[in-house]
Amino acid sequence: MEKYRAIPQGYMTAGEVSKKMNVSVRTLQHYDKESLLSPSAFSDGGRRLYTDKDIIKLHQIISLKHLGFSLADIKNRLIPLDTPADVAQVLTEQANMLRKKIADLSESLSELEVLQTEVLKMQSVDFKKYADIIVNLEMKNDFYWLIKHFDSETLEHIRSRFDKESGLAFLEKFLQLQNRAIRLQDEGVLAQSPEGLQFAKVYWDMILEFTNGDTTMLPKLMQMGENDEFNQEWRQKQAQANVFIEPALDAYFSHLGVNPFQEGAT
Repeated sequence: MEKYRAIPQGYMTAGEVSKKMNVSVRTLQHYDKESLLSPSAFSDGGRRLYTDKDIIKLHQIISLKHLGFSLADIKNRLIPLDTPADVAQVLTEQANMLRKKIADLSESLSELEVLQTEVLKMQSVDFKKYADIIVNLEMKNDFYWLIKHFDSETLEHIRSRFDKESGLAFLEKFLQLQNRAIRLQDEGVLAQSPEGLQFAKVYWDMILEFTNGDTTMLPKLMQMGENDEFNQEWRQKQAQANVFIEPALDAYFSHLGVNPFQEGAT
């Protein structure tokens, strides 16, 4: 009984804190050694004694640890808990970090589910394509699904020609020209008109930028564009654009006196 009378009122032993907070006594000792959580007092017998304030601090440490912070990072993040404002600040910071963690985990889960869907659609094991899909998902590229339709040679070409920034810039240019073609068609602009020829030149320059001038890639791109497995919305929009793009390119090539599509097919 003398042992328990030695514990002043309002204090808890390491064993009691261990049970209350579901951490081991050894962990409490380690936190003390690392100057993260020192006991508020010691009993006459040398036992570590903790207060309710220490429990709040311990909760802060455990929460930050669960969020992936190292003990060194946690030590730098701990602030005094002397006023209600201090405690509120700690709880606010932890809540914000937890929200971010939840958002990150939710995004990771969504990416995994999307990748799972793409893997089943591919019906083959291709880890390079898997990696490319993951990278494009992280880039927030809504057209990540295109990757599974490229053959290995074309994908290698894309990897060598574009990085994340230039790849997204190129895709944005393509989408802008696609929308422009639909708008010109709706406005009744003739494909062989100066405006139509100028559009065709810009569109053709974009294709040359993609292929790096390699016309042997053109038949593959044409075949890929006719793929029935493409996203339905993508196919419909591209079909709308092609109503203007195809005759505009024909008029442009006729004006130049060349047909690179036929040359690339031979």
